[in-house]
Amino acid sequence: MGLGSKIFGGKKTGTTEGYVDLEKYVDTTKDTGTIAKMHVGIGEIQRYEDIKKLSDYVYGGNVLILDFSPISDEEVILKRITDELRKIADDIGGDIAGIGNNLMIISPCGVKIDRRKIRGTYA
Repeated sequence: MGLGSKIFGGKKTGTTEGYVDLEKYVDTTKDTGTIAKMHVGIGEIQRYEDIKKLSDYVYGGNVLILDFSPISDEEVILKRITDELRKIADDIGGDIAGIGNNLMIISPCGVKIDRRKIRGTYA
C-alpha cells in the first residue's frame, strides 16, 4: 500500500466515498523514534489572561498559530493583546505576523516568518 493510499484511503467497502479517517491514518504511520525539537501549536485567545499560557508555549521554542476571532470585534482588547504578543516575540528574538483576518503566527528565535504568499501555477 502506497503513501497516497494510506492518506487518502484505498477502495474500501462500506465507507463513505471521499472520507479520510485521520485517526486511523495516525495509527498506521510508523513511529520513527525521533523526538521533535519544535512543535507547531494552534491556540485560541478569548481574553487577555490567556496570554500567559500561550506565551509559555512560544517561550518553549515552539511555533504558535493563534486564532483571535473570539475577540476580533473588541478593538481595545485586541490591540492590547497584539502589543503584548509583539513584546514577547521581540523578547525571545522571534517573529509575529498576521494570517488572514483572524489568525496570527508567533515564532521562536531562529524562525523567520516569510510574509510573501507562495502561489502555485496552473498548467
